[in-house]
Amino acid sequence: MIAAGMLSATGCRSTSTAPTNPAPVVTVARPVVSEVRDHLDFTGNTAPFYSVKLVARVEGYLEKVHFTDGAQVKKGDLLFTIQQSQYRAQLQQAQAQIMSQKAALAHAQIEYRRYSGLERKHAASQTEVDHWLYKTQTAQAGLLNARAQVKLATLNLDYTQVRAPFNGWIGRHLVDPGNLVGAMGKQTVLAVIDRIDPLYVYFTINERDLLRIIRMRRREGLPIARPVVPAYFGLADEKGHPHRGRLDFASIAVTPTTGTLQVRGIFPNHDHSVLPGLFVRVRLTAAKAHEALLIPGDAISYDQQGPYVLLVDKSDTVRRRSVKTGFQVGTMMVIDQGLTTKDRVVVQGLLQAIPGRKVKPEPYAASTGSSSTGAGD
Repeated sequence: MIAAGMLSATGCRSTSTAPTNPAPVVTVARPVVSEVRDHLDFTGNTAPFYSVKLVARVEGYLEKVHFTDGAQVKKGDLLFTIQQSQYRAQLQQAQAQIMSQKAALAHAQIEYRRYSGLERKHAASQTEVDHWLYKTQTAQAGLLNARAQVKLATLNLDYTQVRAPFNGWIGRHLVDPGNLVGAMGKQTVLAVIDRIDPLYVYFTINERDLLRIIRMRRREGLPIARPVVPAYFGLADEKGHPHRGRLDFASIAVTPTTGTLQVRGIFPNHDHSVLPGLFVRVRLTAAKAHEALLIPGDAISYDQQGPYVLLVDKSDTVRRRSVKTGFQVGTMMVIDQGLTTKDRVVVQGLLQAIPGRKVKPEPYAASTGSSSTGAGD
């Protein structure tokens, strides 16, 4: 009976089949072809269009501040007054010197004409004529010098009133009334005024991106030197790049130590909502659209060999394939090399998609994102 039981148990084990694990389910999507515009993204910072440090150009005691700190000012507005009494007196002194020189010149001319007539009648010597000619020319030089002194005195008097050089926003006053400014020829900074409409944005382009931009413009048949390139930027709390402007300056050489080129864009800022010194996201966009291959960005992974995707072949087996990526368009990523529209790319279930393993693919139901990239998106 024991032997029969053992044979019976052995027979049962030989006829039963071990349970098999079902193939994991993964979501796959085929690359789509869509029209896109090439673009490059950078990080920059804003700067004022004009920025001037208002300094005292003459020495004296600061009498009055005529503005409210942080206010908007217009060109020509009076901002500071420096003690004027000394410079008014100097102007009057220079004007009096003009009158003195005019009188000396008139007297010398009269005497010169008199002695010239007497010399022709042999009633005066040539030495006396030469003397009054010298006096006449000396008085003329003195009159020119006096007039120059009046101009200088007028300038110094004007410098006692510090006015706004352009429309802009002024910071806080840096010197209080009663303090001596401009002493010993030193430049005393009174305040700083900025013009922020339009606004500058500075950023740098590395050598690789610079060469890419040059190739892109050559492909589009656009000029390389001094091109008119549209530019866009967005603030940290803004979606996309809503501010539109253009590039207006690029350095004439790449900095050897960093391998970068400094570039500047100019942007309108009519409501003065963007302040200098902010970090912004800058985007440069190609002028023409072209067809490109896109896949969901979640499908791309990275390792030491670079970006890659997992594919499902005809036998539903997972394969690894290296790709060359472009730029991002919404939730999609441009693929420059490595894929075709017939490939099935694993989008969801990447942890279960092990290369060489059988899977059960299901189609990707999510939207493919934007069909083309907008200039300021």
